[in-house]
Amino acid sequence: MAAAGTNSLSGINIKSSQNRLLIKNGQVVNYDGMEEADVYIEDGIIKQVGRNLIIPGGTRTIDATRKLVMPGGIDPHTHFELEMMGAKVADDFYKGTRAAVAGGTTTILDFVLPEKGQSLMEAYNNWREKADNKVCCDYGLHVGVTWCSPTVKKEMQQLVAEHGVNSFKVFMAYKDTWMLNDYELCQVFETCAELKALPQVHAENGDIIARNTEKLLAAGITTPEGHELSRDEEVEAEAVNRACVIANQMNAPLYIVHMMSKSAVDALRLARQKQKQPVFGETLAATVGTDGTHYKNACFRHAAAHVLSPPLRPDPYTPEAIIEALTIDDLQLIASDNCTFHEKDKERGKGDFSKIPNGVNGVEDRMAILWQKAVNTGMMDPCRFVAVTSANAARIFNLWPAKGRVAVGSDADVVVWDPQLERTISAATHHHALNFNIFEGTRVVGSPQYVIVNGRVCLDDGELRVAEGQGRFLPTLANAPYVYGEEAPGTPQHATVHYASDSPRQSPHRVTNGTPTELHLVNKQLDGLSVSGASTPTGRKMREPGQRNLQNSTFSISKELEGLDTKTSVRVRNPPGGKSSGLW
Repeated sequence: MAAAGTNSLSGINIKSSQNRLLIKNGQVVNYDGMEEADVYIEDGIIKQVGRNLIIPGGTRTIDATRKLVMPGGIDPHTHFELEMMGAKVADDFYKGTRAAVAGGTTTILDFVLPEKGQSLMEAYNNWREKADNKVCCDYGLHVGVTWCSPTVKKEMQQLVAEHGVNSFKVFMAYKDTWMLNDYELCQVFETCAELKALPQVHAENGDIIARNTEKLLAAGITTPEGHELSRDEEVEAEAVNRACVIANQMNAPLYIVHMMSKSAVDALRLARQKQKQPVFGETLAATVGTDGTHYKNACFRHAAAHVLSPPLRPDPYTPEAIIEALTIDDLQLIASDNCTFHEKDKERGKGDFSKIPNGVNGVEDRMAILWQKAVNTGMMDPCRFVAVTSANAARIFNLWPAKGRVAVGSDADVVVWDPQLERTISAATHHHALNFNIFEGTRVVGSPQYVIVNGRVCLDDGELRVAEGQGRFLPTLANAPYVYGEEAPGTPQHATVHYASDSPRQSPHRVTNGTPTELHLVNKQLDGLSVSGASTPTGRKMREPGQRNLQNSTFSISKELEGLDTKTSVRVRNPPGGKSSGLW
C-alpha cells in the first residue's frame, strides 16, 4: 500500500520538492501514546521518527513547535456522487475529498450502493470509474447488498477475492428500495463470515418507519419534524438489538453505522457483552456537533438541511452521551456520513417529509467538531481522539499499519494539528459544493495547520493545494486481524501491544501468554494507577459525566503540551483504541 512514484498532476511534480519532508519539534500522537519526536518523510513513506535524525540536504522543514503530529484522519463513511430519492449528491469525489483533506482527513471509505436487482460488480465498476480520476486522497470502498440471490453471493466472493473489498452493507430501513428482511440479513451475515468480511448495517426498523410515516402524513404532519417523529430512538434501538442477535446467531462480527441515540448505544453495550464475535459502533460528527431541535425550525430550507437517517435527536443531552460512549469505548469510531444535497433537491420534500433526500455535510469538519466538543471540554484525550478518528478504522478495515499511525514504514498521511487555531465554521468558507453547513457559526479551537497526503503537503499553513486524481484506490483485504484474528477485541488470545524504548520509532512488538516480561511488570505498576474515564498525557483526570465543562475554565491543551515530560517513552496495556488509562 505504501508506495510513491513520479507523477505530474496539474503541473505539480510530486517527486521534486515534495518527496522529502521533516516535521520538527512536534508532539507525535498515536492511539497508544504521545511523545516529542521529529518525523522524516521521503517518497510518500515515513522513514524516521525520533530525535537528532540524520536528514539529507534539500529537505523541507515544517516547525511543529507546540503542535500535535497525528495520523491523517480516516473517514469510514462517505457518500460521494450517490443518486438517491430522485436526487444526486452535491459533492463529487473531487470536491468531497478536497473538503476531507482541508479538514485533516487523508483517507475516505465510500459506499457502492447497487439498485435492487443490479449486479454488484457492475455497481462496483461504476464507482471506480467515478472515483479513480477525481480523488484527492486515498480511498476504499464498501459494497451494499440490496437484494439476495446465488448470483449476489458469487459476486460477493469475487469482490473479496479479486477487488479488495472486505465489508458489505445492508439496510434494515428504506423499505421497497434497499431494505432486506431478517432472513436475507441471515444470508448476508453468513456469507460475510464465510468470506472473513465484515457486515455493516443501517439499523432502523423499516416497517415501523413506513407505517408511522403513513399515519403522520394522514394526520397532516408534513414538515421535516415528521422525519424524526417517524423513527424515534426506540425504532433505532430495536433494530440495533435485532441486528446483533442475527449476527450472533450467524456467528458473524458486525459493524453498525451512524448510531444516533442513547437508546441505540445502550442496546449495543448490552449486545457487546454477550456476542461471540466483535461488534463495532460508529457515530457521526453531526451527532456530537448539533441536534434534532433544528427540525422544528420554521424555515423549511434550514430544517430540511438537517434531515438524515437515523435522524438527529431532539434530546439536548444526546451529544454529550455519544461523546462519553466514544471515550469509554462503547462506540469505536466517528464518521461523517457526508451525503450533501443542494437546496433544490431538498425541496422535493416540501409537503411530504418522506421525500426529503437524506443527508448532511461533515467530512471537512468531522475532526474539528470532535476536538471542540470532546477534547476541549475535557472528556477525551488526544490519544483517544486519534483512535476514534483514524486508528480504529485502519484496524477494522485492514489498512493498518500503513494508515492510522505515525511510525516508520507507514504511509506519510500526517496532520500537524494546531490546538490553538481558532476559526468559525461557515458555508462561506468551507470546501463543499453547497451553500449550507449544519455546523454554521460553531466556533472551534483546534484545527489542522498542515495536512500531508502520501508525503505531499496538501494543506500548507492553511492554504489548500490538491489535484484531481492524486489519490489511490486502497484494496481492503479480508480476514482483518482486528476483526477475525488474535487482535479482535474480547478474544482470549488478544495480544498486548507495547513499544520499545524508542516508541513510536519501531513497529509494535507483541507479547503473548507466557513468561512474565518487563511489559508485564509495567502493566502491574499501571494497574494501580488506572482512572475511570480518560486521562490526558500529563495524567490529568478528564472530567466525569456531570462535572463542570472545562471548556469554560482555564484548561489549555497547549499548556499541557508545554509541561509534558517527553524523555520517557509511553507504554500502555489497553487494547487498540480502548479506554485511556495509564502513566504518561
